[in-house]
Amino acid sequence: MLNIVIFGAPGSGKGTQSERIVEKYGVNHISTGDVLRAEIKNGTELGRTAKGYIDNGQLIPDALMVDILAHVFDSFTDSKGVIFDGFPRTIAQAEALKAMLAGRGQEVSVMLDLEVPEDELMARLIKRGKESGRADDNEETIKKRLDVYHNQTAPLIDWYKKEGKYSHINGLGELDRITADICKAIEGR
Repeated sequence: MLNIVIFGAPGSGKGTQSERIVEKYGVNHISTGDVLRAEIKNGTELGRTAKGYIDNGQLIPDALMVDILAHVFDSFTDSKGVIFDGFPRTIAQAEALKAMLAGRGQEVSVMLDLEVPEDELMARLIKRGKESGRADDNEETIKKRLDVYHNQTAPLIDWYKKEGKYSHINGLGELDRITADICKAIEGR
């Protein structure tokens, strides 16, 4: 199975590129952001808990995210693989994902790191917030999310390099070129 982690700061294009990967390779897509937003919209206990963290620009606790992820992962039948979008975000989560997959006789095939300059990220997120009405796409929350990303998530690059799974992708530029670079990274594994 093809299990892909797509990685990058908020606004780096993970969702857009994930859609293209799903279409090309027939894998399932787990976007933790989409899963959490659905829980919030439905007013579930998980949604109310998650909303408190998200509204403050904080990450969801690891144990909660791993439980959600395992439940969604196990719901796919006859899967060709999964693209994990928005997870893991910490080394502890990466270790938990590795253990969860190993327990199912699987592993992460490749980690794709979409790199985009911070000024471009800010512009993309503010535009997305205006277009979509997402409450978490405002300048103050975006700055908090980028700080959290740099402080807590960026160390994953070194972790995945040590695992031999890391692929750098220039996330700035033409969408088709970015997708082609991603396909080369996936097929090169």
